[in-house]
Amino acid sequence: MRDVAALAKVSIKTVSRVINGLPGAGAEVVDRVREAARTLGYRPNLTASSLRRSDRRSATIGVLFEDLSNPFDAALLRAVEDRARHAGVLVLAGSSEDDHTLQRELLVSLSTRRVDGVVVMAVGGHQDALQQERDRGTPMVLVDRPPTFGGTDCVTTTNRDSSRDAVLHLAGLGHRDIAFLGDRRTLWTSQERYTGYLEGLAQAGLTLRDELVRTDLHGADLAEAATGALFDLDRPPTALFTAQNLVTVGAMRLLRARDLHRRVALIGFDDFPLADMLDPGITVVRQDVPGIGRKAAELIFARIDGDTSPPVHAVVPAALVRRGSGEIAPIS
Repeated sequence: MRDVAALAKVSIKTVSRVINGLPGAGAEVVDRVREAARTLGYRPNLTASSLRRSDRRSATIGVLFEDLSNPFDAALLRAVEDRARHAGVLVLAGSSEDDHTLQRELLVSLSTRRVDGVVVMAVGGHQDALQQERDRGTPMVLVDRPPTFGGTDCVTTTNRDSSRDAVLHLAGLGHRDIAFLGDRRTLWTSQERYTGYLEGLAQAGLTLRDELVRTDLHGADLAEAATGALFDLDRPPTALFTAQNLVTVGAMRLLRARDLHRRVALIGFDDFPLADMLDPGITVVRQDVPGIGRKAAELIFARIDGDTSPPVHAVVPAALVRRGSGEIAPIS
């Protein structure tokens, strides 16, 4: 810092103000200090800086999602990162793998690094570890799945309504045997999408066939096997509603393997890469993932900055994107 001050011809105190984003230096001085820092390759010690700051902030936030290799989770992370970058905040991210123990360990790890807040996708079932961390005063926003405890913001989408609309879309084309393939039943999103499926059947005047419901399909391989079992039935479905992107991929594999992809309608919840490039393109209920991520980032930074207003449950609407697979009418 002393060398930066000498090159910029300012005091060490002025360099400190500029580096830490504090007021008191004119625009010309700020530019001179930043140019000197770039020239000398100066990198501030953020850990030491946070200990000296009166607000004790570390300029980091934690992000814990289920699986960062999933396109949905990766897109969410990118949206949060974009907002954090503009705020000069570093994002520390991890995958909980829907495991309570791992999520607890990651929360402890983030806490020991004194992150200023966390954006979390809760694992299925109990949320004790999240509640304990929130009770310690850590600002927290949940995404995709709401909290089971109070005082915490969350951002979700129109899971139930959009699922109902997808089923009604299929019924409107004449389908009477519409199957449901879903992720784990412990997940709030799975429960909401299944409820929407039931509401869609009821609103269309269709009777639920239990043998057309397959759940707890964690991953494409299980979904592919479950789809195969559906088409081994004496009365197989003429349409599929797949309630998660990897489930959609598994179902699509089976349809193509049996040359059913132009005969059986398919609507999936969540978009995924290249879904629009297939023949037919995959009709999906597409969440506004960047919008969800931006809203979560907006909420967490507001809480970090001291917002004490009542907790918010923000709902970002999803949209039905018609590409062909969901528009196949049943064969008479």
